[in-house]
Parts: sequence; C-alpha cells; structure tokens
Amino acid sequence: MLEDAELKEWIKRAQAGDKQAKEYILEHNVNLVRSIVHRFLNRGYEWDDLFQIGCIGLMKAIERFDLNFNVKFSTYAVPMVIGEIRRFIRDDNPTKVSRPVKELAYRVYRTQERLQSLLGREPTIHEVAKELALAPQEIVSALEAMQPPASLFEQAYHDDGDPISRLDQIAQCDGQDNAYFEKLALREVLSRLPPKERYVIHLRFFEDKTQAEIANMIGLSQVQVSRIEKQALRLIRDLMQTS
Repeated sequence: MLEDAELKEWIKRAQAGDKQAKEYILEHNVNLVRSIVHRFLNRGYEWDDLFQIGCIGLMKAIERFDLNFNVKFSTYAVPMVIGEIRRFIRDDNPTKVSRPVKELAYRVYRTQERLQSLLGREPTIHEVAKELALAPQEIVSALEAMQPPASLFEQAYHDDGDPISRLDQIAQCDGQDNAYFEKLALREVLSRLPPKERYVIHLRFFEDKTQAEIANMIGLSQVQVSRIEKQALRLIRDLMQTS
C-alpha cells in the first residue's frame, strides 16, 4: 500500500477525473479488498464475485474520501468495502428473511470470526451458542435462514455423463437408494471413504439433512461440514474414475 501522503495526492488526482490515478490506487490497495473478502467466504458466493463487489466499494471510497479530514484512507475505505459487500449479499438473497433473524445471523458470523481468532480453529455450534447465551437450535436456524436456496436441478454429483441432481434424489422412493447407487457403482466407492466423509455423505444424501443440521449433530461448524462434503464428493469422483 502507498504512504498516506502519496496516496492522498493520487486520490486528489483521481477525484479530478484522472482514470489512471484511480486505477493506480486500486492496484495498490487490492490486498485491502482481498483481506475483507475473506471474512465473507463460505456464504454461498464465489470469491471472484465478492472481490469485484469489494472493488466497487473501494472505488466509491476513492470518489467520496474527504481530503480535508485528518483520516487515513484505509480507515475510511474498510467500512465502505464491507458495506458494499453486505448490501450485495442482502439484496441478492431472493428469500425474504426477517430483520431479527438477519441481525442474529450477523452476530453469529462475527462471533464465529472472533472465536476462530481466539481458538485457532473453526468454533462448533455449541461454542457459538454458549458465547451468545442462546440455544444451539437458534444458531442453526439463523445460519440456515441466510443460506442461498438450492436449485432442484443443481448437480449433487456428476459421474462423467450420468449426473445426479437434487430432483433425482427427491424422485427416489424409499428403499431404492441402494439400488440407485449400485447402478452407478457407488456402493463400493462409498465403503472406501474415510468414516467421517462417509457419515456426512450418508446424512446429506440418504437422510436429506442440511449442512447446518449435520454440524449440530456431530459438533462441528457448518463450514467444516461443507469442506468435508466437498472432499468426499471429490474422493467419490476420483475413485469412480479409477475403478
């Protein structure tokens, strides 16, 4: 990042209409945006999308920064970038969530970030609930409410020409799951998964549990469950390709 005095000179030029100056400031403050974007990962949005939104917030900060005040540009820019990303997430969600639930979800996110810094790992649902003096069910409900809806046509698994969508899973009648997976040669593959990955896959696709429900059941965070699920699906794909 640029020194404060030099940066303000570039901002002055940018506010006067110098596009190259604006690009120069963006280039030298891109790590500021990156660090903020990492706070909003694992909420159903791609990193690149959040990064672009963060850059829009940085550009607004450049345009609106008052050079007459004795304030560092980064001090002003950080809340601008955060606000832009939060507005994007809020307005992009087609599911209407009540304000109290949204506020609780944001409290949970902030508490998760703080506990992660203190513990050096992802906090469990029970640890977050204890910190906020709430029932674990309230934490799970708030997090689940903020999750983006999944399409029925979204692929839950793909085996080179024979994809399984969520609609396929819903269409399966009780008792047919084993036959369905046997047809795809997945029975043996599933048995070769590590116990934790196999258990999460069983809960997700055989018992139709959400990631938040699984997290509450096994004492992990929703982020950790999501990582385990993705790892398991990668292992299934790799094993199917080599079998």
